Amino acid sequence: MRTDGLVFASRAMMAALQKEQALEQVRNVATLPGIVGPSLAMPDIHWGYGFPIGGVAAFDPDEGVVSPGGVGYDINCGVRLLRSDLEVQQVRPHLQQLADALFRNVPSGVGSHRRDLKLSVAEERRVLQQGARWVVNRGMGSEQDLQHIEAGGCIDGADPELLSDRALERGRDQLGTLGSGNHFLEVQMVEEIREPELAQVLGLFPGQVTVTIHTGSRGLGYQVCDDYLRIMLRAAAKYGIKLPDRQLCCAPLGSPEGRQYLAAMACAANFAFANRQLITAWVRESFEQVLGQNAEALRLSLIYDVCHNIAKWEHHMVEGVRRRLCVHRKGATRAFPPGHAEVPACYRAIGQPVLIPGDMGRYSYVLVGTAGGYEQTFGSTCHGAGRVLSRHAAKKVARGRNIEAELAARGIVLRAAERGTVAEEISEAYKDVSEVVEVVQQAGIGRIVARLRPLAVVKG
Repeated sequence: MRTDGLVFASRAMMAALQKEQALEQVRNVATLPGIVGPSLAMPDIHWGYGFPIGGVAAFDPDEGVVSPGGVGYDINCGVRLLRSDLEVQQVRPHLQQLADALFRNVPSGVGSHRRDLKLSVAEERRVLQQGARWVVNRGMGSEQDLQHIEAGGCIDGADPELLSDRALERGRDQLGTLGSGNHFLEVQMVEEIREPELAQVLGLFPGQVTVTIHTGSRGLGYQVCDDYLRIMLRAAAKYGIKLPDRQLCCAPLGSPEGRQYLAAMACAANFAFANRQLITAWVRESFEQVLGQNAEALRLSLIYDVCHNIAKWEHHMVEGVRRRLCVHRKGATRAFPPGHAEVPACYRAIGQPVLIPGDMGRYSYVLVGTAGGYEQTFGSTCHGAGRVLSRHAAKKVARGRNIEAELAARGIVLRAAERGTVAEEISEAYKDVSEVVEVVQQAGIGRIVARLRPLAVVKG
């Protein structure tokens, strides 16, 4: 190990982690060349490919590396939160219709695609370079939306020429789709406000209806990762990098392979930003169809959109010196503090909004970034609850149960493309996200603002 491993967790979480491989992955990341500061893990840590999910690591531009395993297969899997002026009593009588409209308008499930939106080769390349702006330029969103997306909805340096034909083919008809697995679209209510003054700045109030969208770069991002893992295995051998685990294959940041991966990753990240922006347009359309009012009247506005799986160039203070670093966040959320220039002006006094979804049967949280988090974790925090059961184990636990009826008994409407996905995503498959965010709060790497409870859930 070239540095320490630092895990943010409660005593009970650490006891459970001793029984799995995620801590070994924290240690393995600490062996990589050019790592700056500790190898970090957030309290939703669990085993992943290469890096643990919940892993964060920063690398020096001259001596450090970039690793696809530190970003993940679903590049820029992320989450965005919309607020409205609606109160829960206005929407509850229409929940079934609203769930139907969302399920109809936003394709979900494995291999899902939109028959009415198949990109041309030229259009796809523009999406990969422009991200969410490509969608806004077509009248599906606003400049205000772009101001409320991490990096403005576009990562610089994207080069579509570095993507394989297979990656481009997989993305061509999947823009505007939810996908499967843990991706979801959720209508929620603001159940509890922890910090009223912060909530007011974010435009949140008790009983308010909100919408969370959680998805990423679909098959295109998966293929980019798969393609570059093979390239990085050869690069690691070429540059004499000793790997404790082949899944940590990497290349020096200044090498041709390293630069190419970052440019290809940026393409996938921009595809994901555009994907969530398109879904937002169809969410607004669905509310209009069911409630008979336009989106402006409903005030369905974007609070924020954050990346979960990304490697980004950022400036951070390290031992009193401002340094440019490549920060890998794998299943982790950027959480910049009050006053940071990259926080939208309307939130700069309170810090960047941080969106932490839980499981489909319990609750999610809204936090803001803190100065303490910026100092301790390169401005990072958790991205969700974190799995405690594998998908196979969750299916065994769910066998013979009617999950839809269980959720209905809690007042939650479910629409899903595949029953298998529902079984994999039962509440028991995840940590209780309230325990995860309490660790974040107590460690000073995030500040809890509000808790949201699901009303209607759309799954792949």
